[in-house]
Amino acid sequence: MSFAENLKQCRNEKHLTQERLAELLDVTRQAVSKWEQGVGYPETDKLIILAKVLNT
Repeated sequence: MSFAENLKQCRNEKHLTQERLAELLDVTRQAVSKWEQGVGYPETDKLIILAKVLNT
């Protein structure tokens, strides 16, 4: 499973919208959308926060 697929699955399991996850990470909703499409990846500092938010 790719990073994009994992991210989307984990976000949905936590019942978070892209918008809410973006707010928690201090990024745009479009950034989260791109990550979930496999177009880009979050910066290291955002990955650390992402892991905490999604408890992974």
